[in-house]
Amino acid sequence: MSRPRIAISAGDPAGIGPDIVLAVAAGDWPAELVVIADADMLKARAEQLGLSASVLERISIEHEPLAAPAVPGEGDTRNAAAVLEALRRSVAGCQSGDYDALVTAPVNKAVIADSGVPFSGHTEFLAELTNTPRVVMLLAAGDLRVALATTHLPLRDVPVAVERAPLEEILRVLDSDLKAKFGLAAPRISVLGLNPHAGEGGHLGHEDEAVIAPAIAVARAAGIEASGPWPADTAFNATLRTNTDAYLAMYHDQGLPVLKYASFGAAVNITLGLPIIRTSVDHGTAFDLAGTGKADPSSLRAALTMAIELAEKRRGS
Repeated sequence: MSRPRIAISAGDPAGIGPDIVLAVAAGDWPAELVVIADADMLKARAEQLGLSASVLERISIEHEPLAAPAVPGEGDTRNAAAVLEALRRSVAGCQSGDYDALVTAPVNKAVIADSGVPFSGHTEFLAELTNTPRVVMLLAAGDLRVALATTHLPLRDVPVAVERAPLEEILRVLDSDLKAKFGLAAPRISVLGLNPHAGEGGHLGHEDEAVIAPAIAVARAAGIEASGPWPADTAFNATLRTNTDAYLAMYHDQGLPVLKYASFGAAVNITLGLPIIRTSVDHGTAFDLAGTGKADPSSLRAALTMAIELAEKRRGS
């Protein structure tokens, strides 16, 4: 078969997205890399970073013009529309079969929101674009995988958002994609509790016994190897880690600090449940590093490697 075609959205042009895309482009890949971004911006950034012009010859560029010149380190709301349009074009290409997977460089949520477009993150935006009712954010670093029941919510909104029916759906999506994408025959999912000590029998909150435990019971009745709710402060101990293929955390900053502490810059963000393959970096736009040559491309390299592996698996299935 021909090599897979991987779409790469370069993210916020004022951030490190273009830097790490160019760094990764210099490598040898068993895939065709198609970068959706402003061609002039990429050329200017390559010159600023002192990269050879031959780097741009190693990738295909689908030009998405910016509304204003990109200044590294200075987010510009005028360019938010181009950032989102690059994502729309990437998704449309994946849906039509032009691309086999999408890899996204980081965007800045505040810049997009300040432009007047409600935006809480890539995950939610891609779900809307593909009309997917339930997606699951999963970060993976080797065999450590952490999925999220809620994503980019203020902490005070999390307890209300943790509901039984959505948790049941999330566990089904997580189980299904761990089988389909990672080849795990019977994935073991450890579900974290919401409250300290998983509620301490109701003394520290009722969500764990009233919402999370029943959702786990439904999943187990459906043949899903889910367990918990486990107290989050001890769930990543060596014993449970050995018996866990993926954790399901209740909120963003419950499980991700552990994963990022263990593997920051090497983890991959994978959106489960989508009809397309999408991977991403595990970090933000890092405006302070943009254009300096100090940005680490390791996470994008890992995301691209994962995207190619998943695309080849899908093409061969």
